[in-house]
Amino acid sequence: MNYEVTIGIPLYNAERCIRKSLSSALAQTFGSIEFLIVDDCGTDGSADIVRNMQKSHPRGGDIRIVSQPHNMGVGSARNRIIDEARGKYLYFMDSDDLIPEGAITLLHDNMAESGAEIVFGSYEKIEEYDGEKHSRVYSYPRIELMEPDSLASFAFRKYGGIQAAVWNYLVNLDLLRRTGLRFVNASYWEDMVFTYTLTTCMSRAVMLPDVTYYYICRAESLSNYQRRERIGRDEVLRNVSTVDHLKRHTARLTGKPYLGGWCYNVVMTDFYIVCNVLKNRDIISPRLTNTELRAFLNHPLSLGAILRLRSERGKNAFLYILGKLPLALFARFVKLLGRRKGLI
Repeated sequence: MNYEVTIGIPLYNAERCIRKSLSSALAQTFGSIEFLIVDDCGTDGSADIVRNMQKSHPRGGDIRIVSQPHNMGVGSARNRIIDEARGKYLYFMDSDDLIPEGAITLLHDNMAESGAEIVFGSYEKIEEYDGEKHSRVYSYPRIELMEPDSLASFAFRKYGGIQAAVWNYLVNLDLLRRTGLRFVNASYWEDMVFTYTLTTCMSRAVMLPDVTYYYICRAESLSNYQRRERIGRDEVLRNVSTVDHLKRHTARLTGKPYLGGWCYNVVMTDFYIVCNVLKNRDIISPRLTNTELRAFLNHPLSLGAILRLRSERGKNAFLYILGKLPLALFARFVKLLGRRKGLI
């Protein structure tokens, strides 16, 4: 059976939240939706909850569960979704988040009306720590980007100009498959590599100010460096390794008008990692040396290539030089900058 939209959800040890998350997906006002769940062989009762909903919910016949041969990680699960999806359009969702009931209708209507290849909604980040709840809306302007390179130019116009996550956009599945884009085999931030790269492959996009996703952030999140008693050195190194995938894409973008913005966004991500390491150094074990931290800021371009950029030359030159400072100055200077930005 073919569908207009597939909502793809990777599932791994989400027993505490999958019922609520999947219920929000099943409550969509849009009719033709496949709910594709990839069971990544968790050790709790998550998959059993989905199977029970498959039997009992009025839309249960549209829930399809596919199982990985063994636990392979979220990137592999999302690649499986790309391969298995039967919808014309694809929407990724995480197993611990929520979507409002009109989300898919709104995104699909804008896709149909504009002829876009991808439509982004805004989102609300909800932090739940120590019994306290705080929320903040991250909103795009209402804008249509219909010229080649216009989406990437918008995305990389400033740091954080576009969501790094893979959820909350509706994308043409055939076009996505034609790009050959896949999730990297990484434990952290594989969605950032995918979304950043995807923006360079799409020519027609719409950004919406409407909230179409609720991102639930909890203390146990592996990507959360805050409120942790211990952070493993390997976790930090895996984050840096994932950013390195983006650095390796840089040569492919030579001559693009947004290259300067791309490089700035990518290297600034490493800068934020370094600031977080310096802030949390006492709980990171084994310890990361200043030599290692400075190497994180390795710029993907030479200084000569940076000076030939069409945009963001100054910012990229500054980051390049920062990564070349003598060790005696490097950590001190990064701490000073981090404090000015409220990061340390």
